[in-house]
Amino acid sequence: RGAVVIGAGVSAVQSSIYNVDGGFRAVIFDRIQGVSKKSIGEGTHFRLPWFQTPVIMDCRTRPRNISSSTGTKDLQVININLRVLSRPDKEHLPWLYSTLGVDYDDRVLPSIGNEVLKAVVA
Repeated sequence: RGAVVIGAGVSAVQSSIYNVDGGFRAVIFDRIQGVSKKSIGEGTHFRLPWFQTPVIMDCRTRPRNISSSTGTKDLQVININLRVLSRPDKEHLPWLYSTLGVDYDDRVLPSIGNEVLKAVVA
């Protein structure tokens, strides 16, 4: 009987602890208040098990290759590759998560890269 109580206590403590690794930040989604205004840095942190959910986001600089085929003034089609190094601003992670989601770079960077490549060629 005592083992069941100890097991339940250990399980409750284990589900209320989460780790944020180096180069990552956590944005807390609270079921009552929504997305918190601050991002949480690396380390071990506590949460309320059912009410709060940490969303771990990568804040390291990541390369991305964007390729585009565009036409020149003399009506030739060329293929251009652009390598972009990007990382999110740590202060704006809650806004990024609430508006664009975790895959913000897959939504934003290709369209910006194509516009930049076409502007360079034109």
